[in-house]
Amino acid sequence: MLAWCLIVMRPDVSRPSAALLAVLSILALATIPALAQLPVRSSDPLAGDSQQALPIDEAFPWYVSEAAPGQFRVIFNPAPEHYLYRHAFGFRLQTGDEELHLDFQLPPGLEKNDQFFGAVVAYYDQLTVELDIAQDVTAGALLLIEFQGCADWGFCYPPQQTQFELPTR
Repeated sequence: MLAWCLIVMRPDVSRPSAALLAVLSILALATIPALAQLPVRSSDPLAGDSQQALPIDEAFPWYVSEAAPGQFRVIFNPAPEHYLYRHAFGFRLQTGDEELHLDFQLPPGLEKNDQFFGAVVAYYDQLTVELDIAQDVTAGALLLIEFQGCADWGFCYPPQQTQFELPTR
């Protein structure tokens, strides 16, 4: 600010030039608080950006494995700072036109007060769900998987329904 005063008070600086310099200085100073509130984005593509929504398959990758005949494991690996809701899980077996709800148990999770649903149980770490499918699986049978999750910074993904084609026996 002192430098601006010294420039404006010089006798060889005209009044219109001084006024223009004053307006530009005020505008420049007024934008500093606004710029300070912008999220910092890294130019490093590997650095990650905690304020940018990941694609659903990166936020909540999952896979299915067969532990034994008729016993399947669905494993979720939420991305850092992402969590899954306990209340949003559902598993069904679809064979042709029939759908059968599958029983499942979830391990204890983290109790938290969520900005979208209030008091919830959340899973931040790897989550394994064991499913028993006692009946013979016919060709084309699908495991329907329902889940929903959010990012800690406030982005909530819509409920998801995906499917996995089970191996025939």
